[in-house]
Amino acid sequence: QVQVAESGGGLVQAGGSLRLSCAASGSIFRADGIGWYRQAPGKERELVAIISKGGSANYADSVKGRFTISLDNSGNAAYLQMNNMKPEDTAVYHCNVQLRSLFNGPVNTYWGQGTQVTVSS
Repeated sequence: QVQVAESGGGLVQAGGSLRLSCAASGSIFRADGIGWYRQAPGKERELVAIISKGGSANYADSVKGRFTISLDNSGNAAYLQMNNMKPEDTAVYHCNVQLRSLFNGPVNTYWGQGTQVTVSS
């Protein structure tokens, strides 16, 4: 089994910073990619940032230049550094991990429970 745990959410004023952490544990051979998604009330879940096992990152236009996604040395954990935050960044942030549990096994997708981020104006 695989577990995905997020941490680091909270309340911050506009212009402030937060750092989210996501860690996968359990039966893991290798994570192929880790992404952060967010869902605001009344809106659909949207991709915020994603990083491949090789370290290649992509960002939503709305967060480019403000957010940075990175991997830890194990490749099974990722961080989302959020700077110059805006009220519109308020949402539940979910971590998505795509990984293989076996060397030749399929890539499966796992979600964390989510962490609330609130940015006050």
